[in-house]
Amino acid sequence: GSCRHRCCPGRNNACWAPGTPRALCYCDSYCQRTGDCCQDYHATCLRAAVGCAVGPWGPWSGCSSPCGVGSRARSRQVTVPPRHGGEPCPDLKQRRGCLGEHPTCGTAK
Repeated sequence: GSCRHRCCPGRNNACWAPGTPRALCYCDSYCQRTGDCCQDYHATCLRAAVGCAVGPWGPWSGCSSPCGVGSRARSRQVTVPPRHGGEPCPDLKQRRGCLGEHPTCGTAK
């Protein structure tokens, strides 16, 4: 069996190739623990693995509510997508609570 174009991170039972008759071999990184990797796993998956890389966080947005409880958000971009079973990307968006304190909040009736 060959892992060509089939390298998966972690434990992924859907990441297999036909091996010897009546047996499957796997191309997920967990196969190293279970000993059922395809013959070319090390050469194909480990050498070619490229982990995700992301840029810096952007600025926080303004509060979604001018008065009272709201939320702020920020994001970042993928600079290098993961390939060949490399580390997946971390979260690209964050959200946090905020309290809108526009000067007119206290005067509204």
